[in-house]
Amino acid sequence: MARRIERDNTRYREIIKGRVRKELKKYISHSELLGRKGKNLVSIPIPRVDIPHFRFDPGGQEGVGQGEGDVGDVIGRGQPGEGSGAGAGNQPGTHIMEVELTLEELAQLLGEVLELPHVEPRGKDHLFSRKDRYTSIRRTGPETLRHFKRTYKHALKRQIASGSYDPKKPHIIPIREDKFYRSWKEYPEPQANAVIIYMMDVSGSMGREQKDIVRTEIFWIETWLRSQYHNTVTRYIVHDVRAQEVDQHTFYHLRESGGTAISSAYLLADQVIDQDYPLENWNIYAFHFSDGDNWNDDVERACHALRQMLPKVNLFGYGQVRSYGSGQFINPLHAYFEDVPEATYPDGTPRLITSLIADRDAILDSIKDFLGKGN
Repeated sequence: MARRIERDNTRYREIIKGRVRKELKKYISHSELLGRKGKNLVSIPIPRVDIPHFRFDPGGQEGVGQGEGDVGDVIGRGQPGEGSGAGAGNQPGTHIMEVELTLEELAQLLGEVLELPHVEPRGKDHLFSRKDRYTSIRRTGPETLRHFKRTYKHALKRQIASGSYDPKKPHIIPIREDKFYRSWKEYPEPQANAVIIYMMDVSGSMGREQKDIVRTEIFWIETWLRSQYHNTVTRYIVHDVRAQEVDQHTFYHLRESGGTAISSAYLLADQVIDQDYPLENWNIYAFHFSDGDNWNDDVERACHALRQMLPKVNLFGYGQVRSYGSGQFINPLHAYFEDVPEATYPDGTPRLITSLIADRDAILDSIKDFLGKGN
């Protein structure tokens, strides 16, 4: 019965994931999902899923719900004036239910829908985690780790030696001295580590709608990258004409009214990498979101600062979000790095990737742009 329940639950989960997979673009385009995110689970509202089931047929005999009356007769009519609203409707209601998916399941669905390649960590991994492996046997331990085969064999030998074993009634009853338990030992295991540095323009032209788009895209980017690495660290940098490192809440809610100097963010991000993340130990990702406005005298300086940073990162993603004051920083960025060797890996894979994000519906394509190369 337990196996049957587990099998049915697994089938139900697959049906749910299939429904979410089908509607994933809708979930990605709307930020309401972020409000339902817990530590490891995300609640997703979906239409009610009806599982096929058998229905009892009384074979014409009377039973519950049987009696006088014809099919279609109205029963239980309320008194006039009861209830509320403008009047009765004639359409079926939409039944919504919430299901919980883990972040790992969401990452898997994102990878399937966008056909994302798995990330291949670059550089050497000298950071280690401790992994337990059951490699030995001992005579004491918790019952959950009892070694049943060893325990059974020892109990059988003891009963045969003592003459208490009856082949016609082969009941093997272990006692305390028969019991063996699995034991573990800790082994160092190399693990890939990643740091993600998010940068965002918080000048006056970046409004709430633009920041909400950025927040939604970052959620999905981070969900995917966390599924690819054992340990992921995030850092947040905001800038107008000056850059500063902030916490996550400030990153999404701070708004300034000054001008824009993109180079300040790139210089600070490069400083953070040099100080805290040795290249031989870390896989480094940097993403910058802006509406493209930049002080004209800063364009060359920003491109030069980015060129210094590029050899240190697995991927640098520049996302230009459309706003009422949208600039065109993406154009000089393309022109500057068209033939710059730092912008690509030796095999030709781009290290610098840009994406235009016109509105919420463009978020899915932008994620594909950034993560589709497997950097």
